Amino acid sequence: MVSTRVTYQPMTKKVVDEVSGWLRVFDDGSVDRTWTGPPEALPLMEPVPPYNISRDGITLHDLPGSPNLRLYLPESDVGKKLPILLHFQGGGFCISHHSWLMYHQFYARVACDVHAAVVSVELPLAPEHRLPAAIDTGFAALLRLRSIARFPANDLASEMLSDKVNFSRVFLIGDSSGGNLVHAIAAKALEERDKFWAPLKVAALYCKFVIWQLLLRVVWRMAMLVKFVCRYIVEL
Repeated sequence: MVSTRVTYQPMTKKVVDEVSGWLRVFDDGSVDRTWTGPPEALPLMEPVPPYNISRDGITLHDLPGSPNLRLYLPESDVGKKLPILLHFQGGGFCISHHSWLMYHQFYARVACDVHAAVVSVELPLAPEHRLPAAIDTGFAALLRLRSIARFPANDLASEMLSDKVNFSRVFLIGDSSGGNLVHAIAAKALEERDKFWAPLKVAALYCKFVIWQLLLRVVWRMAMLVKFVCRYIVEL
């Protein structure tokens, strides 16, 4: 009797592009962001869970919605409304998350020292979500703040923000590629008149561009990143 058993060979995916240590793109379109660099950096990428009990004068709240926001709220006097720092994280549009410890340390300190409500935005990442997806999400964050200012709903975001912040003092801030988002989102917001945004008002912009030391030392890495951007980050 002739056997009809078919032996299947396991399919292996092939890496077609990568940003060393950070990200690999496979031939089937899937993406792996498992960190493969120095293990000492791993703790900085651990997500920090929200907490309602004050730590060093700050409480941390996740505000689910479209888009998802994270709020760092410092202790303040009753009746005193805080300015809003709306932050967009860096990561070359393709890595990092606003819940990481490295950002938590920055947000918590800024909120406490500046005495402002720091709101960070969960950004979509390329290549799964190519630009202008991150720009559109940042713009949607402004629209969400405007909606809370105009029509507070019976939800956590309205509860945490409506009586505690000054919506006429919104500052857009960003680091690295987040700095690019600040400019792009502000330009898009300026296409609308003040009446469209009222009572929300963007008071100022601040961005910080970071040049990685590694890029200064290894010139070819820049060429690799430029190629990666053209292929996977910008929607051509």
